[in-house]
Parts: sequence; structure tokens; C-alpha cells
Amino acid sequence: MRGRFAPSPTGQLHLGNLRTALVAWLFARSARSEFLVRMDDLDLVTSRRELGAGQLHDLATLGLDWDGEVVWQSERFNRYRTAIQNLAEQGLVYECYCSRREIHQAAQAPNAPIDGAYPGTCRDLTDDQRQRRSADRPPALRLRSPNTTVSFHDELVGPFEAVVDDVVLARNDGTPAYNLAVVVDDAAQGVQQVVRGDDLVSSTPRQIHLASALNVPIPSYAHVALALGPDGSRLAKRHGSVTLADLAAQGTTPNDVLQLLAHSLKLTAPGDHVTLDTLLRRFDPAQISREPWQVFG
Repeated sequence: MRGRFAPSPTGQLHLGNLRTALVAWLFARSARSEFLVRMDDLDLVTSRRELGAGQLHDLATLGLDWDGEVVWQSERFNRYRTAIQNLAEQGLVYECYCSRREIHQAAQAPNAPIDGAYPGTCRDLTDDQRQRRSADRPPALRLRSPNTTVSFHDELVGPFEAVVDDVVLARNDGTPAYNLAVVVDDAAQGVQQVVRGDDLVSSTPRQIHLASALNVPIPSYAHVALALGPDGSRLAKRHGSVTLADLAAQGTTPNDVLQLLAHSLKLTAPGDHVTLDTLLRRFDPAQISREPWQVFG
């Protein structure tokens, strides 16, 4: 099935990112399918073209290839606006004037309809209420959701379900939201399988619901367990030598990194040296480790 890897070009890829990219590539290539790369550069403040170019270089250095041109989300804002208009014509979009602090406080209240989710504060405001609130800040746009449970079976996580709340479609500065953009782009690019870190598994029911509302195909999903630093938190640059450049400066070769990633995924035995071709021939999703990988553990 056609797969993809879609990093945000806000920094160098670290071992955890490369590990997920490897799994996504193996899923697609072992099925003799296309593999796409997309740059999720929605945030024009933190994203940089040169960082994206560096990420592509790192993927190529590890031996991971891709098909076609790399798509940049920053060039596709009109597609996202069209999707929002589609939802609005179905009566599924409303303006939300809540600040993050207000949302957090309301979502934690004892009478909140869904634990930790947006409680629908702005869902049914009157015209007068909207006018008063619009004087304080421009609105974000939210999806009017039925607050129903959406379930799916993940290739690596297994069964998962969650109640879908009124997800943000566009921020109050007009920037399209991640959940909307990935659904639109995956459908437009014909992505059939989404492989990514399991920190995003909780967002998947929202994306499935959005895909249904937009009447586009729903891909299959495989969420890879995260790489962790020595403190048990999600791996990041602050943890030290975690990028290809860092490791190369210490004499670690790209093939050494490939061995490390393959071992961490339980795709090879300790001391077993492999190439990408070897991994492709041996690849079996059932072998992939479901446990987080503590890089310096």
C-alpha cells in the first residue's frame, strides 16, 4: 500500500524520527508500493525550507528513497480552505473564540462532556454573544462533531477508540490545523497507509471522522512506539548525540545507525549486520517491537 513519511521541517531528524521513517519505508517497499515524502510545514514561523532539505538529505544518507516530488503543505493552503468550505456547506463549521487557557479550564471541569476534550463552549453562541466575543480575539474554526466514539484497528497498537470532539480546523490566525491538513493531503496523494509515532494515535479517530465528513478514503494506520531519552521523556535534541550529524562526528556510519534502528525494532538479532535489502526480505510487521525504545538505556 502506498505509504508516506511526513516530518515537520523545524529541526534535524533525530533517531526516533529516522526509526519511524524506516518502518514506514519498510511497510511500503516490502509491499512493492510507492513511498512518498511530504513536509508538514503548516507553521510558517517555525518551519524552514533549509531544515526540510537537511531532513531529505538524512533520509537519503540512510538509504531511504521516495517516489515523486516532495510535497510542502505551505503550498497547499487553498486545498485546506476548500475542504473547510465543503464542511461549512454541510453546516459542520463554527467559530470558536476561546483562548487555550479557557479551553483547558473548561475541559477539566467536572461537568465537561468528554474528559480533556473541548466542551463546546462556542458551539451554540447567539449572534450577540459572537459579536461581543469577536471584539476580544479573531475566531478559530471548529468542526461540529456528534461526539461519537470512533474505533479502528492499528497494525501495531491494536484496537483503539476515542470520542471525537469539536476538532480545530483552522487557528485564529488563519493557519489550517494539522488534523485537517493531513486528511486532505493523504487523500489527495492517494496514501493508503499512514505509519507514524504512537504519540499521534489519539488524533487518529478525529482524522477518521474528518475523512468521513469530507467523503474521502480512510487509510490504514500503524503507530510506532516512540524513542525515549535517558530521562524517559520523548527523545529530543537536548538528549545529546541523536542526529546523523552528531553521530557522524563521533565516527558512527549510516550503516551503523541502520543496525541500531533495526535492533531497536527487534527486526534483527544482536550482532546481526543487515542492509536495507536484507530488512526488506525479512520484514514482518509482527516482529516490530511494540515497546518504547530508550535510546541511551
